[in-house]
Amino acid sequence: MSRGLVVLIVVLLSIPVVASAQGRGGGRGGGAAAVEAPRVLGPAPPLPQQPAGFVQPKTPWGDPDIQGFWPGVDTVGVPLQRPARYGTRNVYTDAEFAQRARDIKDEEASLVAEIDVFTAEINPNCAIRCPTSPQPHWQETGKPSRQISLIVDPPDGRQPPLSAEGQKRQADQQAAQRVQRERLQGREADTYLDRSLYDRCITRGVLGSILPVIYNNGNEIVQGPGFVVIRNEMIHEARVVPLDGRPHVSDSIKSYMGDARGHWEGNTLVVVTKNLNGLTSAGGNGGGRTSDRITITERFTMMDANTLQYTATIDDPGTWTQPWTLSFPWKREPVYGMFEYACHEGNYAMRNMLSISRAAEKASSTK
Repeated sequence: MSRGLVVLIVVLLSIPVVASAQGRGGGRGGGAAAVEAPRVLGPAPPLPQQPAGFVQPKTPWGDPDIQGFWPGVDTVGVPLQRPARYGTRNVYTDAEFAQRARDIKDEEASLVAEIDVFTAEINPNCAIRCPTSPQPHWQETGKPSRQISLIVDPPDGRQPPLSAEGQKRQADQQAAQRVQRERLQGREADTYLDRSLYDRCITRGVLGSILPVIYNNGNEIVQGPGFVVIRNEMIHEARVVPLDGRPHVSDSIKSYMGDARGHWEGNTLVVVTKNLNGLTSAGGNGGGRTSDRITITERFTMMDANTLQYTATIDDPGTWTQPWTLSFPWKREPVYGMFEYACHEGNYAMRNMLSISRAAEKASSTK
């Protein structure tokens, strides 16, 4: 899929979950920073258990073999946070599931419908069916899922309240955005620095690279003695995770994808990532911000020959008052096309946006 054609569409459809977190019981969301409540560190959610009778394949050197292509396509459309009306229930009823299936079918029909670029809506917030967007049939709509939200803990499927530090950072970000809007006076950007890390083909972060979005949801796992590589299709991230028990690098060394260390707990691969720089988020496509105190603990468990359960616990006292966990299945796709995502090498979207803006400014100055 061409990066230049679709970058703006994906960015507009992504949700910066940190910046938009709302208060639960009056505690989530912005407002003045309050005194930080004692941190609640309850028991971690139980690991997924492999069903009886399933025999975990092994590598030649004896580790559980979880290699393969595991695109996260099936759960496209499942929101990160659960709508409040479902409470602590995270499974659709038969009637709700049937309606979800109808909605996906209608969406798929809409996506393959033709679009006339000469009559399409012209709107700065238009993400698809715009004169500047491609035909939308390349989008992925997912499959009907009984799972209501990706978040499974806390039980209400919502991110915990923001900590005092998280509230202050959110308020500071909102103030900076207001200053930027005043400076731009209706323009989207003056320079590349006004665009997101994703626009600039830098990164989507650890979770932003894995959470299902509208296209290019490929994931590949490759194993070798003492190492596991987790490769993401979009912006071609690849994390090389050592399994030899070595310690994390110094806290003074931070990066967008952090410092990952892995180990096996039975047949489950556990990957703990620290040393993140706090410039990405825990949402799809990496919009928003966490703090650099975040620790992400991921778990990869094969449930059968073609299903791998992905679970991640996010512990960031600099953003939330307690850890929270998301979980969803990946389905094996042996013939998935993991093609080169030449984002850095051919970021035509950025070049075109900047060159068009300069041309518009020149044309305006000559009137």
